[in-house]
Amino acid sequence: MGVRHVLLDADGVLQRHPGGFVDVARRLLGGTTDERLVAAFEAEAPYLTSGGDFPAALGERLRTFGVRTPLLELHRQVWLTIEVDPVVVDLVRGLRSAGHAVHLATNQHQHRAAYMRDELGYDELFDSCWYSCEVGAAKPSPDYFTAVLAGLGATAGECLLVDDSRPNIDTARGLGMEAEQWTTRDGHEALRKALARHGLLGAE
Repeated sequence: MGVRHVLLDADGVLQRHPGGFVDVARRLLGGTTDERLVAAFEAEAPYLTSGGDFPAALGERLRTFGVRTPLLELHRQVWLTIEVDPVVVDLVRGLRSAGHAVHLATNQHQHRAAYMRDELGYDELFDSCWYSCEVGAAKPSPDYFTAVLAGLGATAGECLLVDDSRPNIDTARGLGMEAEQWTTRDGHEALRKALARHGLLGAE
C-alpha cells in the first residue's frame, strides 16, 4: 500500500535550540570539563520513559557541583527554549492536506512534552504525538516503535520515519519501516526529495 504515516522526530528535524542545546547547557552549567553536562543528561534519562519531576532530579544531581544558575532558569534556557522550523511546519501541513497522516515521534521528559504540546501547539499540528515519557519506551528501542505502530494500527511498511539519529533509523528499518535520516543542516530541499522518494505528493 505504500507509506500512509509519516513519523517526524522533533529535535534536529522539526525544531532546534537557537543557541545550540549543548553549547547553552555547557555555558550555564559552568565548569572546566563536561562532567556537569554528562550529569545533567544522566539525570534526564530515566524521565524520558516515565513521568516524574525531572527538574527536581536535575537539581539533586547538580547540587554537588555548585551550579550558580537557578534551577528553573537553567531548565527554561536549555530545555524550554525551542525554535520551530517554519518550512518543516509547512511541509507537515502540506502532507496532511494531501491526505497523509503525520505524527510526532520524539524522546522527551514530561515537562518538555507538556511545553511542546501546550505552548508550541503540536497537538493541532500533527495527527498524533508520541512522546517517549508517555509511550514508556524511548528511541532507539524497538519497544518504542512497536508501541507506536500498535497505537496507529499500522504495519511497519506503511510508516516512514524522518529522524536525525542513525541508531533510530537503523532500528526502524530493522522493524521493516521506511526511514530517512535528515537534519536541518542538510537543507530543506533534501527533505523534500526524501519525502518525494516515498511518493508523498504533498512534499513535492
